[in-house]
Amino acid sequence: MIEPRDLKTLDKSGASGAHQLKHVAIIMDGNGRWANQRGFSRIIGHKHGVKNVRTVVKAAKSLGIEVLSLFAFSEENWGRPLLEVRSIMALIDQFIIRDRKTLDRENIRLKVIGDLTRLPLKTRALIENTVEILSKNSGMILNVAISYSGRADILNASLKLAEALKQGALSPENVTPEVFSKYLSTSDIAAPDLLIRTSGEHRISNFMIWQLAYTELYFTDVLWPDFSEQDFYAAIKDYHMRDRRFGLVKTQNPESLPL
Repeated sequence: MIEPRDLKTLDKSGASGAHQLKHVAIIMDGNGRWANQRGFSRIIGHKHGVKNVRTVVKAAKSLGIEVLSLFAFSEENWGRPLLEVRSIMALIDQFIIRDRKTLDRENIRLKVIGDLTRLPLKTRALIENTVEILSKNSGMILNVAISYSGRADILNASLKLAEALKQGALSPENVTPEVFSKYLSTSDIAAPDLLIRTSGEHRISNFMIWQLAYTELYFTDVLWPDFSEQDFYAAIKDYHMRDRRFGLVKTQNPESLPL
């Protein structure tokens, strides 16, 4: 059994040349298949998936991770059956109402990225209110992507950048990858060090396309509702066994991580 204290030791030692793990992102996949395998409706699978969010948030916090990003609902997911979409929105509402006091007690901040204008008014209001309530906290950031598209994120950033150039607030010669990143929805957090995807799929599905440029990828066959603390710890341990060089060689030590 993997213990959190063992992983904290690895993080401090920088085992195998790995940089300290600060930001973990997860594509929470497999709720529907989990339900189908048991003869349940897909909605039941999503309910169990929400329960597992609590498990992983607790595990991430126990390791001192600074940012945990969860891909909850993509822009493409709006095309799913109306009943399923409505049920997912209701589950988001329930999670916020039930868990915001716990998040506050645990000193966790909430950040939500994506096109929130497409959300039901109740859901959007709950999100905005909770983000404000938790903004005073100083602990781990729980970054949730809802109605999110990596391509749309880049497109929106490009439009904002173009407007800044048009208004003369920025000169073309000063546009760098670092400057561009400031126009993304994740401008206030570092890029993920590790991306975990559950359910056996091996793709990033339009999630944080720009931000994942140098992120370590970890794929597991475990379906999201079954993804336990030990599965999470196993992914973290695997990360620490890797040698992150960012295009350099082992003898070089980059002063800062790429965006």
